[in-house]
Amino acid sequence: MEANALDQALMVVGTVMIVWGAVSDLIGALGMLRFPNFFVRLHAATVGTIWGAFVPLIGVSLFAAGYEGLGFYRWFMAGGALVTAFLLLLLAPVGSHALARAAYRSRAAEVKPKVVDFLEEFVKKVMGGENDRA
Repeated sequence: MEANALDQALMVVGTVMIVWGAVSDLIGALGMLRFPNFFVRLHAATVGTIWGAFVPLIGVSLFAAGYEGLGFYRWFMAGGALVTAFLLLLLAPVGSHALARAAYRSRAAEVKPKVVDFLEEFVKKVMGGENDRA
């Protein structure tokens, strides 16, 4: 493949990834509206962050790499988008886990409907029946 066809392929794949991210953001937003409690909504927000931000940033990186109109600066844009995407991929799950743990421990968000709470059972078993959350 010559460079021009490769550039066009990168732009098409990048555009598809950007659209995929927009649809994922829409689905995550609908989940935020429809889901019943904090913890399930947090899951929808995390899905929206990963699929709605990581994938489009990779798409922007591919698009920038294939767009000759940016000249030499397309590699700076592509690299910046890649670095941002991988930082987001590493930090978004950590942030959502910290939010969920803080909400659980402080009892700020009620776990309802609750079928089973393995963490609460584990703490009762290890702590000898204390009612404090881990």
